[in-house]
Amino acid sequence: MALFQKLPQLSNPINYVTIGLNKTVLLVGLGNPGKEYDGTRHNIGFACLDEFVAKSADMGDWVAKKDLKCLLSTGRMGEVRVLAIKPTTFMNLSGEAVRAVCDFYKIPASQVVAVHDELDIPFGQIRTRMGGSSAGHNGIKSVMQHLDEGFGRVRIGIGPKTPAQIDSADFVLAKFSKEQQADIPALLRETSSVLSEYIYSSELPAETRSFL
Repeated sequence: MALFQKLPQLSNPINYVTIGLNKTVLLVGLGNPGKEYDGTRHNIGFACLDEFVAKSADMGDWVAKKDLKCLLSTGRMGEVRVLAIKPTTFMNLSGEAVRAVCDFYKIPASQVVAVHDELDIPFGQIRTRMGGSSAGHNGIKSVMQHLDEGFGRVRIGIGPKTPAQIDSADFVLAKFSKEQQADIPALLRETSSVLSEYIYSSELPAETRSFL
């Protein structure tokens, strides 16, 4: 609802509405396929897009696209065509699906947003930005190998790593703690709000949000 509360402040609301005419955006949830990875920290990108698609009357059901190496949901929000994908490759090959979809639908990197876990951000925060490094995230590394770095990021905090001595790979592939699981619904709602605001405004500002 924050998006619609901001509309009266715009000096030229007509331009705001028409920015998205004939535009297509691609939302990419990063994760690993397979039931054994459901609920793990590394799959929070999948969970966020599942929530976004399930709760939006504008998005269609997930459809398997073997040639595009992903599950795909499509819809239209306002004047913007929205594609949401969950790559069916494993995390470190996510860029293959992103590249295939971008080529097929002629989507530039600047209209792609990846939703993914971020170990260096504390649980309870969501940070957004355009471009930047991979911060060691294998899914983002793969996307960067297939696109330029100018795509958007919605970074879901899963840190800090506890216990500190646990291997990072083991930590991200483990499920959230019971305490954190109670906060996941709020996380999913806030991420959906971020994505909706991006779609309607055509901008992904660099900012930090808290969902706790």
